[in-house]
Amino acid sequence: MSPLPDYDADATRVFDCLSGGGIAIVHMDVAYAIMSGTEEALRRVYRAKRRSSDRPSGVVANHRTYREIQIVSEEGDRIVDAVTGRHDLPLSVIAPYRKRHPLMRAIAPFLMGMSTKDGTVNFLLNASPLRDRIAELSLDANFPLMASSANRSQNGTKYRAEDIEPEVRAAADIIIDYGPSKYLQEGYAYSSTQIDFRTYTVVRKGVCYDRIATVFRDEFDIALDD
Repeated sequence: MSPLPDYDADATRVFDCLSGGGIAIVHMDVAYAIMSGTEEALRRVYRAKRRSSDRPSGVVANHRTYREIQIVSEEGDRIVDAVTGRHDLPLSVIAPYRKRHPLMRAIAPFLMGMSTKDGTVNFLLNASPLRDRIAELSLDANFPLMASSANRSQNGTKYRAEDIEPEVRAAADIIIDYGPSKYLQEGYAYSSTQIDFRTYTVVRKGVCYDRIATVFRDEFDIALDD
């Protein structure tokens, strides 16, 4: 068995790159992501991906970010704990947010427009140990980071670094390549499942959707509305 990556060291390398205005491509369990932390870097990401400006990016988050910033009901909180904790599944939570939290207030107007939509923010949780550590550095430094899938827009999520289009790879100042994404090896070939926790509406079916829907149904008597 190969040794585990040095997540702490790699997270520090990525955060130093992003806080210095760079761009990073990062391995996640779900798929490879491209991250930025400044307006100019995010603009370069959108150009490289040929991504429409009306499509928001997610804010890099972990469970601490979620607890401090997103606003969900008590039931919603129990669901998040069940899905991402007890069942150890990745999940993108879409929910309103505390506008006065220091991390959200630190998001520049352009970045805010690209990372929120209709008064909600999207936090991908339990995506990988590396992403969790990057998010922790972001919180500690009060330096918000943006992320989206590392691929040309509408060209399909990438689960291996070598499959990412050359123009997207060329935009990155650092690439953290841990090999194939975890859930590709388990037979999935999607990005994350996104659920709007205001109404439990499925915004996107993705990795582990069937298992997530089973948790909603069996443990909370909620049939997901997709």
